[in-house]
Amino acid sequence: MAAMFSPVPLEIPAAAELWVALTLAALGLHLFVQHREWTIATAVTKLAASTGFLLTAINAGALELGWGRWLFVGLVLSWLGDAFLLGRAKPIFLAGLGAFLLGHVGYCVAFAVHGFDATAALTAAPLLALAGLLVDRWLRDRVDDDMRLPVRAYIVVISIMLTLAIGAWRAGASHLLLLGAVSFYLSDLSVARERFVQPEFLNRLWGLPAYYLGQLCLALSVLGLR
Repeated sequence: MAAMFSPVPLEIPAAAELWVALTLAALGLHLFVQHREWTIATAVTKLAASTGFLLTAINAGALELGWGRWLFVGLVLSWLGDAFLLGRAKPIFLAGLGAFLLGHVGYCVAFAVHGFDATAALTAAPLLALAGLLVDRWLRDRVDDDMRLPVRAYIVVISIMLTLAIGAWRAGASHLLLLGAVSFYLSDLSVARERFVQPEFLNRLWGLPAYYLGQLCLALSVLGLR
């Protein structure tokens, strides 16, 4: 049990550090060009930042671990989700939502393969279920009828993802894994507000840093097992 609270110290490879820095630089540039409404530059910088977390994971050694490979699947699907969400049309948004939903399934499998503390997960589950119900209630009158089922399915899956992340963390995973899962979860509130409640740059100003922080932390979380 002691090892549960004493993860192996992180030693981030230089190449992974470089990609973290480049990802953050691309994110900063993305926020700038998006605020200026430069469409092509917005797309290029967002995909550059998302490619950065993929390369961070590769250089951190994600592909060398069984659960890390599933984590990488989740990251790749997130990259696809980012690409789809560059569009505003409803079918494109649904494609992005589906890609992210499958990405969270990938994370769920990764955390299950890693191993998780069932007691911790079961303790967290009711609280996250309540949080999911509150989010559903917040969005209920703002989401079109044909979007309600996909949105609710997404809320369920991301809640399960965070539940398993808590369990994996309690079973010895890096603190970065938990921080990444929580940051990703919170960032999706900004996406929901942007899409269904009040579109404004403020949503992206805090939501995108939270999202990329989450993805980078997940990408680096494999280092905690070395």
